[in-house]
Amino acid sequence: QVQLMESGGGLVQPGGSLRLSCTASEMIFSLFSSDTMGWYRQAPGKERELVAVVTSGGRINYADSVKGRFTISRDNAKNTVGLEMNSLKPEDTAVYYCNYRLYNDHALVIGDYWGQGTQVTVSS
Repeated sequence: QVQLMESGGGLVQPGGSLRLSCTASEMIFSLFSSDTMGWYRQAPGKERELVAVVTSGGRINYADSVKGRFTISRDNAKNTVGLEMNSLKPEDTAVYYCNYRLYNDHALVIGDYWGQGTQVTVSS
């Protein structure tokens, strides 16, 4: 069972920066699978939404709302994924969750793992 441990988060003023980090207990590499690591967030009363994901091959996808402000990075050797968040806005306030997702060679999800979540609050 893959376990994800998050760190970072906290309270920051609008316009400030924060960095989130996530370490996976293991990663599964196979010729017959691929994966993504990334971040999702959930604000009170809203559904969980994608923030940014990166594939094992380095392809990145960002939500439109964070493009140009957030940067995701991944280190396969250390089983980590990071999220650098700049120019934070009050609407970025949410619980941020790390995710590790495995796909088989037919692009079907065969494993889906979540961290416990870390609170990010942007407020003056």
